[in-house]
Amino acid sequence: MSLADTTESISRSEGGPIVYWLETRRPFCNLIFLLPLLLAYESGIAIAAGPSGTTIRNGADAWMRLWLHQAGFEVVWLLPALLLGILTIWHLVLRQPWKMTWDTLGGMAAESLLYAFVLIMLGQLTDYGFRHASFVPVQIETSSLNRGFFLRLVTFMGAGIYEEFLFRLCLLPLTYAGFRLLLVPKGWAIAGTVVTTSFVFSLAHYLGPSADGQILPLLSDAMVRIQSSRHLWFGFAFRTLAGMFFAALYFFRGFGITVGAHATYDVFVGVILMSEV
Repeated sequence: MSLADTTESISRSEGGPIVYWLETRRPFCNLIFLLPLLLAYESGIAIAAGPSGTTIRNGADAWMRLWLHQAGFEVVWLLPALLLGILTIWHLVLRQPWKMTWDTLGGMAAESLLYAFVLIMLGQLTDYGFRHASFVPVQIETSSLNRGFFLRLVTFMGAGIYEEFLFRLCLLPLTYAGFRLLLVPKGWAIAGTVVTTSFVFSLAHYLGPSADGQILPLLSDAMVRIQSSRHLWFGFAFRTLAGMFFAALYFFRGFGITVGAHATYDVFVGVILMSEV
């Protein structure tokens, strides 16, 4: 038995913070934690579609569904099933027990609120830095703000789920593997992965939800547009920092809490605060 296995065995027998720290990173706990959020989002999209059947999806959700459609997969529920399937397979590969506690789920919800608040403070610090540098930060633009309260709530919730699915659960491991294949040392590979994926994460917010398979040219065009538009610099800088923040959460606190923090931040800032303006 390795030292790590011994530590885990002791922590399970004694309970306490170490057990909680381990449990929150387990794929099964992440799956159970995210399932209500995923069901709420998909149900909300279906309700918002109404009798016409016209669905409104944005960002990573729309892109990944488009890519699946281009690959010949047109089943509506395939994308959420793919997310749940990845977490299930991950759990099976690790051969972990099929159990969780309500205390763990409650703790994950509390951490999501805490990290969302930290990200809000990061946004305020970024705003202060831009103002101190004689920039006037512009409110981060989003096409979702002109929608009704319910639809904004649903779409911002979905952004937290599917952006983390795309940029953290999928892109982070692939980018890290790419760096390692290039024989980049582990420490530099991790740093390069965080910076690269955060940069792409921020750039992606300046693409339309109809972005097709030609992603690299579109990202290049988005970069040119940002460079020539000073009013976009604050949003781009903050989103890059937010990408780094979410990457750090993913590495240290797991996928579920990262999604929870992202969705909580988006709903609080994009729905609650904007409703008071």
